[in-house]
Amino acid sequence: MFYEPSKRDRSRLPHDPIKAIVAPRPIGWISTRARDGRINLAPYSYFNTFSGAPPLVGFSSDGMKDSATFAKDSGEFVYNLASYDLLRAVSDTSAPLPRGASEFEHAGLTMAPCHLVKAPRVKEAHASFECKLAHFLPLMDSQGNPSANFLVIGEVVGVHIDDDFIVEGRFATAKARPLARLGYKDYSSVDAVFELARPPGGGDGA
Repeated sequence: MFYEPSKRDRSRLPHDPIKAIVAPRPIGWISTRARDGRINLAPYSYFNTFSGAPPLVGFSSDGMKDSATFAKDSGEFVYNLASYDLLRAVSDTSAPLPRGASEFEHAGLTMAPCHLVKAPRVKEAHASFECKLAHFLPLMDSQGNPSANFLVIGEVVGVHIDDDFIVEGRFATAKARPLARLGYKDYSSVDAVFELARPPGGGDGA
């Protein structure tokens, strides 16, 4: 099968398969604080890390939602690890709450202070990154036409890790069971890992 995304045969592919093919995708559980003190917490399935030095992570927002608005306004945000044990809480923070309602309270989560940014982190998360805004990019198509999407990239300036998930100097990814977004309504979690060394001269992949 071949198709052009703008001309998808919806009788054969009623749901866009692209997000199911680019999978699994890490979930960016983003907490932000506006300059006026408003707090927001929301999960984003368009999220990843983009650089090791400097360490950069980012999420894409479909429209100027609170996370993108608050991050641009304050110049900072926090990434919290979405894990299987927090699955329901992660889902609950995506609910369309009335303006002014707290996602933390709605999901039964605890706000914990950060060291270098004013936005709170999720205390229950097994890891969190304090981030300073590095890039805020309106996304456009190949013809230069603007879209409603915005890419928010931050430099990781502080890292919180639950000591229970540090094993022999490494973060125990499988033990933490990070959530991953697939396509449609599907999710997964990292339950097992395996090692594969690069060819000689290729480095260790760290």
